[in-house]
Amino acid sequence: MKFFCVFIWGCILIMGCNPVDRANRIANKNKVNVIYPSGPFDSLQAKSALAIGKSIIQGVAFTKPKTNLGYKAPLAKRIYGANIRVVLYPVTPYFEEWYNLRNKKEGKKTRVYLSDAAARYGLATNTDEYGRFTFKQMRPGKYFIQAILDWHHTTSANVYQGSGYDGYGRTDYYTRQYYNVEHSDRLEKFITIESEGETVKVSLK
Repeated sequence: MKFFCVFIWGCILIMGCNPVDRANRIANKNKVNVIYPSGPFDSLQAKSALAIGKSIIQGVAFTKPKTNLGYKAPLAKRIYGANIRVVLYPVTPYFEEWYNLRNKKEGKKTRVYLSDAAARYGLATNTDEYGRFTFKQMRPGKYFIQAILDWHHTTSANVYQGSGYDGYGRTDYYTRQYYNVEHSDRLEKFITIESEGETVKVSLK
């Protein structure tokens, strides 16, 4: 009986160490669930919303660093999104479903995406070195603007290097090392053009 138990546990251990099984477990653990809106996307509606008009959207993309970054040196009050991509989407029922679904479901292991067909109806432009961007020839309507701003701040820590003895006893030695902490901020805003020929100014933050 004892031999049989050892044999069973040995088999379980071998199976558990199998590289294929281990890779499958890691893949399942890291699997990201992807969700799309369930409603239909109306391409004609989106195309109509993006027809040529006489209005202009002018904006500037920036982020405000949080104050609790564990770094005593002052950070800039604003970090501008220089040379980043800004995308504009017409706000249709499909898009509203996507936005609401994203707010409810998105997490570390869940992503909510637009369909490829809907994503093709996004207008894109790039900011200049000051974070400024412009969308011209827009029609009155409701739009959603989005950009991703990557930035970093520098911080430091004392790193243990070893111990030794001096004239007073045992001493621990440390050196100050500096390193960058990376950030990626999602800048988003809904805007509405009320009338033809209007210029709307946007703070995308």
